[in-house]
Amino acid sequence: MTFAPDHACLLYFADEEAPAQRLAQAAGLVAQAIERHRFPDGELKLRLPVDASGHLPPRAVLLRSLHQPNEKLVELLLAAHTARSLGVQHLTLVAPYLAYMRQDIAFQSGEAVSQQVVGGFLAGLFDAVVTVDPHLHRIDRLEQAIPVSRAVVLSGAEPLADLIAERRSNAMLVGPDGESAQWIAQAAARHGFDHAVCTKVRHGDRHVAIELPALNAQDRAVVLLDDMASTGRTLALAARLLLQAGAASVDVAVTHALFAGDALQVLHEAEVGEVWSTDCIPHPSNAVAMAGPLAKALQSILRT
Repeated sequence: MTFAPDHACLLYFADEEAPAQRLAQAAGLVAQAIERHRFPDGELKLRLPVDASGHLPPRAVLLRSLHQPNEKLVELLLAAHTARSLGVQHLTLVAPYLAYMRQDIAFQSGEAVSQQVVGGFLAGLFDAVVTVDPHLHRIDRLEQAIPVSRAVVLSGAEPLADLIAERRSNAMLVGPDGESAQWIAQAAARHGFDHAVCTKVRHGDRHVAIELPALNAQDRAVVLLDDMASTGRTLALAARLLLQAGAASVDVAVTHALFAGDALQVLHEAEVGEVWSTDCIPHPSNAVAMAGPLAKALQSILRT
């Protein structure tokens, strides 16, 4: 293969070939796969795609969505250092889902503040980061967690709002907790949706209590909107309360479809109708493509 000296390449792993090709096409990049081999003891060996002279172009993009993140962080370490040794001077990480952002303080003595640790790790590997709806609580900007020269945060709220407007006319948007308020406000403003936010009290990873806000859900098509769904318990509790309050239907729209374990079953048992997500994490519920917004962000970075 031959890389144009002034053109960036998009590096990806085989399990993300489909989103890589969509992103490459939208951004006008050449997509090349990183070969991956696992030794019997679990160690990884990577081989990056180089040109005839054994080099990569000066600017490169690495796509890796960081759900199931632990092994992928090792992949990033190996790939980024190798890319630098092969001639890459500016390396951008596109991580549609960015892991380890929720633990931003030590809630108990001795806890690792993973946001700081992983954020510093990524900043040591990449010059720029592009992500979608990172799970940030007590900071305003992604650069505070990942101190790179350029950090771009996109949101799935508006494209999900567009989908909701198509599927459920005059929908009411409800956030399952206070943390969802920013996405609810953004999505509601796009189409003038009525909206409200529940109150959540968490008693562990799988035990929460929900209180509905003052709203009139009677005979309304309600859509629960959030940045991610993991166990599904919070959304299921909110759905049950909304149906008890007279909602005609309750659907779920999320940016990141983590849906661990029996999460989808939990939602269906709560009589949730449709479940929609962006394609930041591959899942059967994917209904909104993010290649276009990601490509636009990449083009802005690569032009500078």
